Amino acid sequence: MEVGRAKLIFVFTLATFIPGLLARHCRLRRSVAKNEQRKRRRYSPARNSTLKVGIGNDFGSTNSTNVDLDGDDFDQLSNSTRRNLRQGKKKYLGPCKVTNPIDRCWRCRRNWARNRKRLAKCALGFGRRTIGGMKGRIYVVTENSDDDVLNPKPGTLRHANVIIHGIRIHHIVATSGGSIRDSVEHYGIRTNSDGDGISIFGSSNIWIDHVSMSRCTDGLIDAIMGSTAITISNSHFTHHNDAILLGASDSFSGDELMQVTVAFNHFGQGLVQRMPRCRWGFFHVVNNDYTHWRMYAIGGSKHPTIISQGNRFIAPPELYLKQVTKRDYSPESEWKTWTWRSENDLLMNGAYFIESGQPRTERPHKKFMITAKPGTLATRMTLFAGALDCKPGRKC
Repeated sequence: MEVGRAKLIFVFTLATFIPGLLARHCRLRRSVAKNEQRKRRRYSPARNSTLKVGIGNDFGSTNSTNVDLDGDDFDQLSNSTRRNLRQGKKKYLGPCKVTNPIDRCWRCRRNWARNRKRLAKCALGFGRRTIGGMKGRIYVVTENSDDDVLNPKPGTLRHANVIIHGIRIHHIVATSGGSIRDSVEHYGIRTNSDGDGISIFGSSNIWIDHVSMSRCTDGLIDAIMGSTAITISNSHFTHHNDAILLGASDSFSGDELMQVTVAFNHFGQGLVQRMPRCRWGFFHVVNNDYTHWRMYAIGGSKHPTIISQGNRFIAPPELYLKQVTKRDYSPESEWKTWTWRSENDLLMNGAYFIESGQPRTERPHKKFMITAKPGTLATRMTLFAGALDCKPGRKC
């Protein structure tokens, strides 16, 4: 009798439990479906933007119309002088100098603060069409609060649409999810954040410039879900494991349209890997200074095209860390057809770059490639990488 009663209780409990599970499963499926629909809506504009721009996945020529530097720009700049970063490094105390074509467009002008919109004309590379609200009114950030992510109040950084420029990002932590606004037209539920410093999702025409980043929980910069037309320039990255991820999934072929320029950056102390780590798309890595890594510098999977030009790579002392490159999840028989080329890079302390694919012959889409200087000049071209101490009325 007791056994029969126990069975009855178990059957009744199971009968009430299963409908609850089914209802919860249905709600979860509806939530996932809505999230996938939103992802597709966000991915579509980025894809259309790439198609409108007309950038192919072929090699661009570095004989572009971008501004070149004269030799005089490098006079009196010492190779041993380090960065003006507000991060414990010795500052450059000489007269205002520009050392690369992006900075030449706006820096060392005494009236820079009265003509802030000039900056929006200075992007080069694949993000060159970023205009940052140039035709709108100037928005002034007046407070650092971030209490309402659903309806950000005027005066906060989140309320505005901005070029990401001249700021420091560090110690970003993972947090629980909730309602968050991710565009003017949309807000919704976001699951737990990874703790990325900058997360770019289904977006195009992005320019990140003169940013100092370190010590985030996940990546310093992640660009995923069809994001494209991106330039990351003049920035300083330190003390982190996974630095820059461009394309987050081997299963999402939509990132074949991704084009990213990584130029004039300093990859410095305490970095381990992903400078960047690329999937699917086309990546121009030009005139960066790599002074530290603990696994590799440039990596990828799913046949990305990577053109490395005029970079300086200083390998760690350990023999097993000398390789600049790393291919993931593919045998040599597969990755040997991927186009990874090193041109005029400076390889120091035993560093070596394993190339693959055919040498470049066709060179369409000239205007989207920054003209590369030799790797011997990478240190000077990145001398002022990172957030700057700009003061109105003084040359920056």
